[in-house]
Amino acid sequence: MPELAEDVTYRHQDWYAEELVDRHFVRCEFFQVDLTEAVSRGAIFTECVFGNVAFNASRHTDSAFTRCTFTRCNLFEAEFTGCKLVGSSFDRCDLRPLRIDGGDWSFVALPGADLRGARITDARMREADLTGADLTGAVLTGVDLSGAQWRGAKLTRADLRGSDLSTLDPAEVARAGARVDVAQAVTLAQALGFQVG
Repeated sequence: MPELAEDVTYRHQDWYAEELVDRHFVRCEFFQVDLTEAVSRGAIFTECVFGNVAFNASRHTDSAFTRCTFTRCNLFEAEFTGCKLVGSSFDRCDLRPLRIDGGDWSFVALPGADLRGARITDARMREADLTGADLTGAVLTGVDLSGAQWRGAKLTRADLRGSDLSTLDPAEVARAGARVDVAQAVTLAQALGFQVG
């Protein structure tokens, strides 16, 4: 059985390089906790609040952060592999350079996020809010972005090949130099009102 913590508040704690394995946190609050170089495996955070938490160079594998709120957190060089962040939101967080491999980030809120150079591969990000996000030079390959909100996003030089761009209106984003595959090019041309073929 996972070790369970419910409705606990953690403040000013040093969890540097902590190993969080099969831990379960429900409605817990973390303020100014240092999780630099921490490792989580199979950990579950449900409806938790993270404020000014350092996730620098942390590694998360098969962990879940569902319906969590991240405010002013530092995720410099954080990596998420096979993680679930459904319904979580990020506000004024340092997210560069974030790495996401697989997992489910559907309904995640990243409005205005600075994701320049982020690397997101083979993940599910259905109905993600990327309004005004800066994805300049980012890699988003093989990502399910169906239903995503894109208005005002910057996709300059981003690699979008193999991702679902069905709700992307090319006229609403900065897109110079963005890479797409042939099938995506057809979809985007149709979104602009072109008849292809």
